[in-house]
Amino acid sequence: MTLQVARTRDEAHLYLDLHPCVCGSVETAWDSGVVDLAGELAACYDGICADCGVERKFVFALPQREVMPEGWPTFGGPEPSQLLDAGEWLWVSDLTAGNVPTDDQNAARQALAMARAAVDEVMKFIPDGHEHVPDHAFWSELGRQVRDAEPARFRRERLEVVRDTYRDLAIDA
Repeated sequence: MTLQVARTRDEAHLYLDLHPCVCGSVETAWDSGVVDLAGELAACYDGICADCGVERKFVFALPQREVMPEGWPTFGGPEPSQLLDAGEWLWVSDLTAGNVPTDDQNAARQALAMARAAVDEVMKFIPDGHEHVPDHAFWSELGRQVRDAEPARFRRERLEVVRDTYRDLAIDA
């Protein structure tokens, strides 16, 4: 069995939030731990859906090297995600940046930090020496929809401008 790698707890929790229960709810109190699967260690997240009571369980491979958190959020190291594709990361950034609170500076900074970090994750899919995210970096339906709606958003230069804008807005928040 080949498992996708969850590089950090923050990435795993974002993935869980993006994959609701069959009833549509994301309300689950997750328990997590390391498990042994046929001699390989893995991260297991399980819980009961708060809305319908269905048991939910996700198992992820551990990264080859531990990623030390550097602030919040820390989604991963220098390698691209295996859990979320480039389009999903940009969707997360757009959703978060579109819902920045105006009445709470701390919450605004956190939202902008997440939006910025999600753009950084998109950029990890761009190979050195290239200027755009390659087609193979879009494997989910949502990711392909985001790309197809506006492919130019996945150019390195444009992503850098967006990322830097979120950083500057967080400083001013």
